[in-house]
Amino acid sequence: MSQLTLPLALPEMTTDPFDADGDHLKEECGVFGIIGDNDAAAHTALGLHALQHRGQEAAGIVSYDGRQFQSHRGMGHVSENFKSEAVMEQLMGDMAIGHTRYATTGATILRNVQPLFAELESGGFAIAHNGNLTNALSLRQELKKRGCLFQSTSDTEVVIHLIAISEEGTLEEKLIAALRQIEGAYSFVCLSNNAVIGARDPLGVRPLVLGKLDKAHILASETCALDIIGAEFVRNVEPGEVVIIDHSGVRSLKPFPKQHPRFCIFEYIYFARPDSISEGHSVYEVRKRIGAQLARESGVPCDVVVPVPDSGVPAALGYAAETGVPFEMGIIRNHYVGRTFIQPTDKTRHLGVKRKHNPNKEVLAGKRVVLVDDSIVRGTTSTKIVDMVRQAGATEVHLRISSPPTAHPCFFGIDTPDYDNLLAAQHDLDSMAKLLGVDSLAFISIDGLYQAMGEAKRSAEHPQYCDACFTGNYPLPLTDRQAGTQPKQLSLLNERV
Repeated sequence: MSQLTLPLALPEMTTDPFDADGDHLKEECGVFGIIGDNDAAAHTALGLHALQHRGQEAAGIVSYDGRQFQSHRGMGHVSENFKSEAVMEQLMGDMAIGHTRYATTGATILRNVQPLFAELESGGFAIAHNGNLTNALSLRQELKKRGCLFQSTSDTEVVIHLIAISEEGTLEEKLIAALRQIEGAYSFVCLSNNAVIGARDPLGVRPLVLGKLDKAHILASETCALDIIGAEFVRNVEPGEVVIIDHSGVRSLKPFPKQHPRFCIFEYIYFARPDSISEGHSVYEVRKRIGAQLARESGVPCDVVVPVPDSGVPAALGYAAETGVPFEMGIIRNHYVGRTFIQPTDKTRHLGVKRKHNPNKEVLAGKRVVLVDDSIVRGTTSTKIVDMVRQAGATEVHLRISSPPTAHPCFFGIDTPDYDNLLAAQHDLDSMAKLLGVDSLAFISIDGLYQAMGEAKRSAEHPQYCDACFTGNYPLPLTDRQAGTQPKQLSLLNERV
């Protein structure tokens, strides 16, 4: 019989005092799976390190050694949870899956940390999910009526129950039957007694890649997770594809009708790591091209181009190269600000931005500055950074954003506020510029963004990407929201108290 070792305590998560203004989009989640390697758990931990940017709330690994499943899950970063030899030694076996969590649904407590695990009729089953299911609450209510007992508040657990009650024959048939009932964006990595399974939503909104390390096969959210363990990229898991990997090799199932893909364009703007190759594109090169296009659309006389680190750096390099204006690190980011350093008080809360960023006065003083950032959400952080640059002596501050205005919430796994709290949903360009205190403000156009991706322009009839946060064109049903039962995605953008 398969067994699962779990931590006994279920502590609440400590909030992060360094997101006091809650003005950053949160990176979805990261998933990783490997089969056919005796160091499966160690390689999974390394893969999760590479995917840490996709979720900083919690991390977990489940492994299987042919006899029993082992699990370790914890709040905080990967390094905080998997630095102990004792922890790693208990995660035995040549099969493992892992997850870095940032919550879009479900409270931030240990019982919601993935991978989730259950004992099914066929044996043990673990699942890790990147994305968000838009009919999870409706399905959950139906499943409860059928007697299903939920152990978490995560939308992912719905999939486990759909598999458990399925009357299909094999586990893969039960999983496909479950996938046919869910809506939304997802990349799943699952672990059973004899296989690692990957599944991607029919529109391919969320990323998933297949890799190989000697005889081992790997699934991961991004190619940077392959690089860290020396694995080779094989291919992308296709939209709507289910990949079953056992000790005899890889099988591919395509149970859904082929649809026009709608990969999340924000992966290129911000979410993916710059050194990843995403859907055939170098994320770093795309961001530089976005910066160059931004300069062509909204160049302004200036003395220096300064990124808001770290995510604004590639776009600022592209902007500077296109204009011939010097690129300088006019803002220095402190990468060593930890979550437990100090709890903010009313007296110190206003210093939150300066704990993370400090102006490089020698670069800024007496200069006309173009600041390049990836997005504006609420605008609170942008306002403080602009003020910081002015206090350092800049004579002009022009803000350039490498995405179109974020005017609509995302329901597919990215944490964005409601319309009332999105700056671009409430103000026009001139009004935003005044609120932010800049001499000028410009966003890249939606067609300009597509041109940077190598497209002539955005197709109005069949958009090449999911760009709903800019256009309001949602490519997937919003069943729970339309039924009036959609819970707000757990927002990490609310002000910490």
